[in-house]
Amino acid sequence: YELKIALALALYTGQRQGDLLKMTWGQYDGEWMELKQGKGNKRVSVPFHRDLKEVLKRAPRRSTVILTDHRGLPWKSDWFGKCWAKAALAAGITNLHFHDLRGTAVTMLAEAGCTPPEIAAITGHSLPHVQSILATYLSMTRELARSAMTKLENTGRNDLAGWL
Repeated sequence: YELKIALALALYTGQRQGDLLKMTWGQYDGEWMELKQGKGNKRVSVPFHRDLKEVLKRAPRRSTVILTDHRGLPWKSDWFGKCWAKAALAAGITNLHFHDLRGTAVTMLAEAGCTPPEIAAITGHSLPHVQSILATYLSMTRELARSAMTKLENTGRNDLAGWL
């Protein structure tokens, strides 16, 4: 269960492993997580998704940090990485590292219709880096195409009205 909490935090906040392992219960007010990222010292305020709030409601509070191992001790980075790799292998997942979840969070936010500035506000990435991640990983799906057309239709524009 401990790794599931880490997975949820990674997917719904887009933060680096090191920052996730340092997150404390005191930084979380039930709605938002306030943190200063280790890389670049950027301050980020992350509103928590309702599903992540539910995960944290059920999470044991065995330490001042949110993520702990099965003994209730804060994870050490190396040990966390080994446990994560072992769990991924047991699940049949290869070529996926924990850090890849940061990019997955970016693509999930984009697929939900978030703009690059909105994504950057959550993950702390620069705008060019958000664009780079999206260019590399975002699949141009039918869902995205439908979302784009729905947005256009909802603008109320009817530029062809005189032609039809």
